[in-house]
Amino acid sequence: MKIALDPTPFHHSYSLLEFPQLAADLGYEYLQLTPHPDFLPFFTHPKADDALVADLKKACAEAEVEIASILPVLRWSSPDENLRETAVRYWKRAVQIAVDLGTVQLNTEFGGRPEQPEESEAAFYRSMEELVPVFEREGLHVAIDPHPDDFVEEGLAAWRVTRGVNSPNLGFVLVAAHSFHLADAPGDILAAVGEQLRVVHMADTMNHRASHGLRYITNPPGNTVRVHQHLKIGDGDVNWQELFKALSGNGFLDRTESVMVSSVFAEDEYAHEVSRYQLTTMMDMIRGRGDAPERTEDKQ
Repeated sequence: MKIALDPTPFHHSYSLLEFPQLAADLGYEYLQLTPHPDFLPFFTHPKADDALVADLKKACAEAEVEIASILPVLRWSSPDENLRETAVRYWKRAVQIAVDLGTVQLNTEFGGRPEQPEESEAAFYRSMEELVPVFEREGLHVAIDPHPDDFVEEGLAAWRVTRGVNSPNLGFVLVAAHSFHLADAPGDILAAVGEQLRVVHMADTMNHRASHGLRYITNPPGNTVRVHQHLKIGDGDVNWQELFKALSGNGFLDRTESVMVSSVFAEDEYAHEVSRYQLTTMMDMIRGRGDAPERTEDKQ
């Protein structure tokens, strides 16, 4: 299994080409590249040309860090047909960048709208008709995360949508910080997904459903906002023992193609310390199959 750093907390303090050495300095052997203005920005055309891609590949080689996964976020399930078609074109460039970097794993979101679920699902399948042959031709695997505020947010429902494409090149992303939006238990989700679980994002979050919906100040309860954080492990309400039991039962922890990502976004001012803490904690939990630290407000 690959343990990767998501460098999002460092986007404003390091350049794209500095990320590989940063990851190495923090103890990581792998990177997950997420939306960045010089690479694959949110929702817009990729901004890296062939020269920048080559420089990034060279920087990885020099730092002895591999890119385990790339995360484009594009509106390929938009009910707006112009936006959907545009996203498909952007995806094709993202695929070429992944191929040039030698990365076979991509992960993403569904990219639709919860207030238009049927239209978004129809748009998703239209995009798959064009893009899945590209993924299959290039030997890429694309795992999809049911992100809060998307047209499908629950774990099993999301897997059914992905499974319906009928391609082994599509799989599932489990984001621990989305636990309280997934509705289904981790064991149930991962039993259904099987070996198509390819990426797990490791971050904690509080249960927004606790205290009869008043855990957060988003009154009145029932507002359409989707509340979640990406805290360091141990600072929230995720049941890590339950999650690791599910990961172990799924076989994810023992597969060479699996990617486990530190994805903490809540503490940029302590990003270096938190990244090291995450790596140590993930490795300890892997060895102990889920013996997680108790929640603390000052552990880094």
